[in-house]
Amino acid sequence: MTTTATGSALTTAELDRHGTASHEVYTAGFYTGAGEWDFTVRTILGKSSRGGSDAGEVLATVALVKPGDRGGWFDAWVALGERIAAIARAAAAAGHRVSAARAYLRAANYFAVAVNSIDGLDGDTTKLLPAFQAHRTAWEGFVANTGWPVERVDIPYEGSSLPGWLLRPGRSGAKRPTLVMNNGSDGSLSGNWCEGAEGALERGYNVLLFDGPGQQSMLFERDIPFRYDWERVLTPVVDFLVARDDVDASRLALYGVSQAGYWVPRALAFEHRFAAAIADGGVVSVGRTWFRNFPPELLAFYHSGDKAAFDSRLRQAMAAPGAAAARETWAFRARPYGVAGYSAVLDEVAKYDVSDVAGQITTPLYITDPDGEQFFTGQSAELAALVPGATLAHFAQEEGASCHCQPLARELTEQRMFDWLDEHLARI
Repeated sequence: MTTTATGSALTTAELDRHGTASHEVYTAGFYTGAGEWDFTVRTILGKSSRGGSDAGEVLATVALVKPGDRGGWFDAWVALGERIAAIARAAAAAGHRVSAARAYLRAANYFAVAVNSIDGLDGDTTKLLPAFQAHRTAWEGFVANTGWPVERVDIPYEGSSLPGWLLRPGRSGAKRPTLVMNNGSDGSLSGNWCEGAEGALERGYNVLLFDGPGQQSMLFERDIPFRYDWERVLTPVVDFLVARDDVDASRLALYGVSQAGYWVPRALAFEHRFAAAIADGGVVSVGRTWFRNFPPELLAFYHSGDKAAFDSRLRQAMAAPGAAAARETWAFRARPYGVAGYSAVLDEVAKYDVSDVAGQITTPLYITDPDGEQFFTGQSAELAALVPGATLAHFAQEEGASCHCQPLARELTEQRMFDWLDEHLARI
């Protein structure tokens, strides 16, 4: 018998089990049988290298939430976000702007986890907008206190605008290379900051962060859904940037994370003013990931055109008592597409495919390809084969760089992709 640091007694057998779990967590996972929770923990821990989380805060929080306790999961992240936001407000009030900015950034990321877990509350969406507004308030607290020069901008878009934040590496208005950060399907601005924005600023780039259709404020506050023809989004972004005196129009770069691994190549097939681009990772067909999760006998109704039968049978399956996780995943993933009905969502998702247009891309493209890609398996290599001259960058589990977007290897990811980008832009 021995005693742990917390005072609890463990038998030898329990020590063996605890020892195995503690040193194999990278491969064994933080959670099993709890949907995407393991990936969420990896992702939020990975933001720590940019100050977007504190490992102890994250691990202490998840230690209290048992697998499957979806209400407890949501409440834990809200509570953590509120606690760190209170620290940020106190620091700001005392004039400690660096401390305030760093705490606000962590709080924003913790609230973002809560926002993405709303659908685990099985139909209770009343907490969605308050959680998102808490996240966005923390983000604005970070923006107000960060030492990087920042300008809030409105990007003209189809008679309205996209909200944006243009950050510069210095106070002068000199023309600089500029990196557009394109978020994924469910990422937050604070998360995007940790995925490359600050790394670009340190290397002398201007950085543009923005919410596109179906993303964050555009979805939750304006009810504007995704669109498959993303060139209609990024062309106005480019138009906005090249008109500015502090942007070197010949050295525009583009970064897209997660599902933006589809949006980036889709836009590049039609918008050729980017000098170089990064897809972290590559996506050829978004719909393929959706369709693979249905049993063949159910999909047969959809593909035969009997979509009423498909919808009816799927509705029955989703209503089953044991289908809570499936309902959560569907509600979370379907919301941004802006259509109702199971087959209607699949019809929309099927449009998100670049196989017919990827060959039109002339922009140098860097594509990350991690071991263990769980959402778009094999699609990074497939995209690289379709895009002339694309660079396929393998990330290995042995490097700690496995899983979608290398969540626990963001420093390695930054180093490789920015070294590649710097070298390409230096030739211009």
